[in-house]
Amino acid sequence: MTKPSPAMRKAMAEAEVGDDVFGEDPTVNRLQERAAAFLGKEAALFVPSGSMANQIALKVHCEPGDDVIVGENAHNYLYESGASGAIAGVQLTTVGHGGLFTVRDVEAAYKPSSNHSLSPTRLVCVENTHNRGGGAVWPLRDVAEIAAFARGHNLALHVDGARLCNAAVAQGLPAATLVAGADTVSMCFSKGLGAPVGSVVAGSRALMDRAHRFRKMLGGGMRQAGILAAAALHSLEHNVERLAEDHAHARLLAGRLAAARGLSVDLERVQTNILIVDLATSLPPAEMAVKVLREAGVLCLAVGPRRLRMLTHLDVDRAAVERAAKIIPEALHP
Repeated sequence: MTKPSPAMRKAMAEAEVGDDVFGEDPTVNRLQERAAAFLGKEAALFVPSGSMANQIALKVHCEPGDDVIVGENAHNYLYESGASGAIAGVQLTTVGHGGLFTVRDVEAAYKPSSNHSLSPTRLVCVENTHNRGGGAVWPLRDVAEIAAFARGHNLALHVDGARLCNAAVAQGLPAATLVAGADTVSMCFSKGLGAPVGSVVAGSRALMDRAHRFRKMLGGGMRQAGILAAAALHSLEHNVERLAEDHAHARLLAGRLAAARGLSVDLERVQTNILIVDLATSLPPAEMAVKVLREAGVLCLAVGPRRLRMLTHLDVDRAAVERAAKIIPEALHP
């Protein structure tokens, strides 16, 4: 939902470019080096979207017919248009609740390759923060235990870090610390960081060489992509620490709405910039509520029959949050 700032547009306009398909775009190369260092990995690859980054990770680690363990309502399960089966050819086994799971859940779902009646488990995917989980942040210990299990069973671990920077800021830790045990990690620039386009997938140099081929296969070779990479670089250099403001705004909005008649918010789940609002049966259903609120000047999404998803970002200041907190109850109680 964010729009490029004037400074970001200036960086894009002045970007030095080349042919990235041949590795000759200096701005893309600079972004990939910067992102790899930020994530604590050997190399990174710039891609058009987080969905492509996740699908590349599946193809890097898996063969068609393999099984991948993911959290409940994971992005690659719910929001990638069936690509995991259609493109990577894998099946997804969902575990846990609210997007999070433990090593015990992985142990229970693990399918050994020795049993040829089963689709063998090859990969575990962790989504941090978890979108449908209301921006939930993964406990560092749980990720470390899952990574250890994966190593011990010859599995790979991929972290869908579309909102990894939100998790890092919320926990007060470097992003690299959160993904230290992961073989690959994706990170998005076009969400909280405010760039118009783009993600990276990062890992070892060998895995990223393989990933480069899959990016080309999926149509992700973008030629003079430095114009987009410049925006991503700007976002990484200027918009990470300010995510704390978005988190504070989300908590403010959540507290106001939780006190309103007919609205329910689990305040403990509001850890970053996403809040989930449940509507009482006395209020309009979610799809109707979205229309009513849009007409009143507040944008949100329906993520269930009586559930709304709202989020804060760099184009929403405190005054806008205050207005939304006033408008929402009034609009839903005409």
